[in-house]
Amino acid sequence: METALAASITNLNSSSSVIKRHHLYPCYTSINSQKSPKFNYRYKKSIYFLTSCSTKPDTNKDNVTDPNSIDNPSLNSNLQNSPVPTSTQALSSVNSSFSRGLVFDLGQKNAWDCAEVGSPVVRRFLSDEEERWYMWYHGSSSKIPGSDYIGLAVSSNGIHWERGGGAVQSSVDVGLVMNCSKDWWAFDTQGIRPGEVVVMSSSKIRANSAVYWLYYTGFSSEEAEVSDALLKFRLENPERLRICFGEGSENCGIGKIYKSLPGLAMSQDGRHWARIEGEHHSGALFDVGSDGEWDSLCIASPQVVFHKSGDLRMYYHSFDLKKGHFAVGMARSRDGMRWVKLGKIIGGGGNGCFNELGAVNAQVVKNKKDGTYVMAYEGVAADGERSIGLAVSTDGLKDWRIQDSPVLKWSEEDGWDDKGVGSPCLVEMDGEEDEWKLYYRGTGKAGQIGIGMAVSSGSDITSFKRCQGFHL
Repeated sequence: METALAASITNLNSSSSVIKRHHLYPCYTSINSQKSPKFNYRYKKSIYFLTSCSTKPDTNKDNVTDPNSIDNPSLNSNLQNSPVPTSTQALSSVNSSFSRGLVFDLGQKNAWDCAEVGSPVVRRFLSDEEERWYMWYHGSSSKIPGSDYIGLAVSSNGIHWERGGGAVQSSVDVGLVMNCSKDWWAFDTQGIRPGEVVVMSSSKIRANSAVYWLYYTGFSSEEAEVSDALLKFRLENPERLRICFGEGSENCGIGKIYKSLPGLAMSQDGRHWARIEGEHHSGALFDVGSDGEWDSLCIASPQVVFHKSGDLRMYYHSFDLKKGHFAVGMARSRDGMRWVKLGKIIGGGGNGCFNELGAVNAQVVKNKKDGTYVMAYEGVAADGERSIGLAVSTDGLKDWRIQDSPVLKWSEEDGWDDKGVGSPCLVEMDGEEDEWKLYYRGTGKAGQIGIGMAVSSGSDITSFKRCQGFHL
């Protein structure tokens, strides 16, 4: 089984590095290279574009079209005509047949995601005949330690999910969909985690339907050099914050901090991905900040919001070495590929606050009812506890109003997530359901790891309650 899993991951790497060639045709159209950003699939022999032009009316040479429109006929057609995936696995129980809020457990033994799951990116698609839920997430296997991969699960209601234990083989499968890069020069050879999936069309991408844009964190084997011995906690990237206290605290120092950068991949089915080379020499979209800047250590959890045509915003986090806390910053783009940093927007909270050591894994959505921007983020307390906080801005750029208390804390009733919660993903429900769903990664004191869901009280997003009644 171990050999089979390794083989499936190896096969996926070769197939997901570019969109399959039978979907691609040579591009003979006239493109002004002076105005167009560098747009290369990581395929060195030739460059291919997706077939046919977008017919969306709000498209021009420099801008992308609104990805939030449910009325996109090509997208709805794809959802209606795609068969429901059949590769399913039952959720396993965590010490009982009932766990409040848990909707997605670890994969079965020897599956690609049997050791860890997290970073949920959940999207709900509506058509005239059905609703379809997609969840991209990262996972890792105990058989291949030290690497994270990206997988896809699907659902008809956002509660019961169908998943696969190996690599996808077709456009209707579920399971492992993206592997680490095998190119020695790339920024994502050590691990990958999803940050955001945006569905949109662009004149830069010639496709007969909307395209999935996956923004993700890529980790390389390059370690950042940090010599600040005054830090009171063990800092690692991917972030695993361990506070130093009690016996053995004298041995606490700086752990391995792998360099991470933001990347972009595209797909026509959400399963087979083509990496897009950014302007950085490693293929990333942009680099860390210069020495002394707040984001000089790493760039992690890129999450992108479509504001309007020609205006996309990316939110990401890093660790501010000068301030000694995590922070969220942002960048802006006209085409989703070339980005300009705008600086830090949220840092650490006050003494004793749930976010005293800052914010990570932020997710921003635009409230459809009042037009404000809502940020859910993972707050880091001084004792290392993780909970989910909320901030609101009228324009998504500045003046973020941070709620004093977390909207979701770890379970205090010996639940599966009684150690910490984080990596939030908000979904605003359409239609008759006037509520928000909050997906999150939870961890337990006994070592449990899973993805949970909580629901707001109507349209009030200041607090969430874990859903009850899920029999696992």
